[in-house]
Amino acid sequence: MDHPEHRGHPPAPGGSLWLHPDDDLAPNRPGETLHGQVAALPTGRLRAARDRLLRRSADADALRAALRAQQRAGAVLDAFGPAGWRVLHSVPLPGGADLPHLAIGPGGVFAIRSVPLDGARVEVGEDVVRVDGRRAEPHVRLSRRAATRAAHALGRARGHPVGVRAVLVCVAAHRITAGEQPRDVEVLDEAALAGLCGRGGVLTPAGVEALHSAARDRGTWRHA
Repeated sequence: MDHPEHRGHPPAPGGSLWLHPDDDLAPNRPGETLHGQVAALPTGRLRAARDRLLRRSADADALRAALRAQQRAGAVLDAFGPAGWRVLHSVPLPGGADLPHLAIGPGGVFAIRSVPLDGARVEVGEDVVRVDGRRAEPHVRLSRRAATRAAHALGRARGHPVGVRAVLVCVAAHRITAGEQPRDVEVLDEAALAGLCGRGGVLTPAGVEALHSAARDRGTWRHA
């Protein structure tokens, strides 16, 4: 069915033009949900002593790395604005999870997970990525699930199906090779992520704004 988003009609009447600040996700920084967690980590000598006692150094380092990855990918995505894109960060999902980035623009809607893989050799499979030939991580499967949840939430909010493409960004990876390339998840490095901005032909400007209005409302995601 042809929907207003694709025909260039204005958003459906009755859409919310004002949101309470607590419900508006548009101001979120890249890594918004991680900032508070990182800020709460012990620092200096206290941090070192606590890490030794509680053996949490690896967890703390992973948290900081995840924040850096979201910030780097977010900086790339935030540059899409002049090309007619709208980007949200740290979109909350039920169960305490979140979607690191959601990009809505002429090329469609993209649910984007950014993961830190500093200097790693990454081999992509149907459901996992293998890091440096050893560790298998479920990043592909999690990216697919995030896109499905985003499509459900946005479709419910707009009253018709909304296609959402899954993207996994391997931040700072040394090399990405495809073993069994996933059919429904794009695996990109940061340079390829920047190229996403040039895609078009899917949504009109009015369609972008309609979907962005729905996506920035925290209430949209309560049923994701």
